[in-house]
Amino acid sequence: MTVWDDLVGQEKVTEQLAAAARDADALVTAAGTNTPPPEASKMTHAWLFTGPPGAGRTQTARAFAAALQCVSPDRALGGSPGCGFCDGCHTALIGTHADVTTVAAVGTQILADDMRDTVRKSFTSPATGRWQIILVADAERLNEKSANAVLKAVEEPAPRTVWLLCAPSLEDVLPTIRSRCRHLNLLTPSVDAVADMLVRREGIEPAVAAAAARATQGHVDRARRLASDPAARERRTTVLKLPLRVEEVGSALKAAQELVDAAAEDAKQLAEEVDGKETEELKTAMGGGQGSRMPRGTAGVMKDLEDMQKRRRTRTQRDSLDLALTDLTSFYRDVLALQFGSRVAIANADAGDTLDRLARAGSPESTLRRIEAIAACRDALDRNVAPLLAVEAMTMALRAG
Repeated sequence: MTVWDDLVGQEKVTEQLAAAARDADALVTAAGTNTPPPEASKMTHAWLFTGPPGAGRTQTARAFAAALQCVSPDRALGGSPGCGFCDGCHTALIGTHADVTTVAAVGTQILADDMRDTVRKSFTSPATGRWQIILVADAERLNEKSANAVLKAVEEPAPRTVWLLCAPSLEDVLPTIRSRCRHLNLLTPSVDAVADMLVRREGIEPAVAAAAARATQGHVDRARRLASDPAARERRTTVLKLPLRVEEVGSALKAAQELVDAAAEDAKQLAEEVDGKETEELKTAMGGGQGSRMPRGTAGVMKDLEDMQKRRRTRTQRDSLDLALTDLTSFYRDVLALQFGSRVAIANADAGDTLDRLARAGSPESTLRRIEAIAACRDALDRNVAPLLAVEAMTMALRAG
């Protein structure tokens, strides 16, 4: 098993990254000997991974980071870096390697304050690993100031620093940044490839794996969650019942409230799992300990943590809502396919009776208007419109058709 084994449907990208990792290994080896480095290296200091949601951008970047940090003895004997078992690979994959820093958006943006220490670290030599690696999981969420800080670091990187940026598309990244990166575009994995991965890697029953892969249309992380989490399957079933609940004004507004409440509950559950642990760890690190008084001068640090956790809860709620809206869009696309007489690649076959009913009751034009209403709701959430207001507007539009 190697670091590349979990990358589903990305064979071409994997080949390019494996070749770059081999050249990167040769560069580091040459730096410590009199051996000349490769003349035409496939390695570069900055990479940009793009692709649709679910293609595995961050997972691919992390696998590459692990290969760059690989210290397997087999590598020195001609084997390819990225064994998946050595300390370098293992710690990079689970996120604990000292020289692999991951930056992800806590709120709707990555702020300059969030990047300051990371940019400073990018100019230092690796502490224990072979490369200093900065992985920006949500490069599209860099604001103007934080993007400019990244640009300066990418323009003049330290010799052993590698930037790995992930974004949905090239247009989501500043032209000045993307022009300095090697671009790799990932594809949405096929439904069959995702189902096969769930069976082999997760031990999921074939029928459940196939249903999850089909429902998520090749989105690896969502398929994994849907296949393994009964609560996720229950929430999806509830979302797919919403089109039948918007016939009356009262029921449409009630459905909107329930959708927002469910997203808020998801955010609350995540906060309960993560926030308490983070708070206690910070208190311990600052000499407070559980149940004891915090040392003087630490109130500001604790307030910063609370603000970060609040931003994360807000984003989690919006992400949960967006996931529900994605499922709803998929549902209406199936309705549209039926209205045009096609039953090929229906994602929500488990809701077949409801799909047939709505396909007969409406027209392709009305279905397209409903899909546009969902897209408008997602745009409103991106603009920080109050979630309940945005979802109520959507459910009323779904009712009107």
